[in-house]
Amino acid sequence: MTAKLSFAGRKAQSGVMLLEALIGILIFSLGILALVGMQGLAVRLSTDARERAEASNLASQIVGQMWLNRTNLANYAYAGSGTPPTELTTWVAQVEAQLPDAAANRPVITIAPSAMVDAGTETTVTLRWKTPSDAQIHQFIMTAYIN
Repeated sequence: MTAKLSFAGRKAQSGVMLLEALIGILIFSLGILALVGMQGLAVRLSTDARERAEASNLASQIVGQMWLNRTNLANYAYAGSGTPPTELTTWVAQVEAQLPDAAANRPVITIAPSAMVDAGTETTVTLRWKTPSDAQIHQFIMTAYIN
């Protein structure tokens, strides 16, 4: 009788090893899928960081040029449409080359007297761009006071 019970116990467990293997493969596959998703997110975030760094460098570059050419500061004003002033032609071309879709979202530079006493002239540089995979327009704004 014991031989029959052990044979019946084996028959009840047939296929359990296959089921365990399939569950293991499922868990492993979900882990790999999560890693692929995280890799895609990491690539997107590093691209966003690179674009923000480029926008920061471009804004710093034009503010530096304004500091050097303070006597012609009013010539740097640009509303973002039409032909840029001659002082900005090369810089606008760099912005359009380095930031995605910046040609459709051109930079804006405003120059106004500061409301603060002895602060100089307030200049605001706004850079805008849009990545092909993103629906929203990103922007970077830098404000500097130039005396």
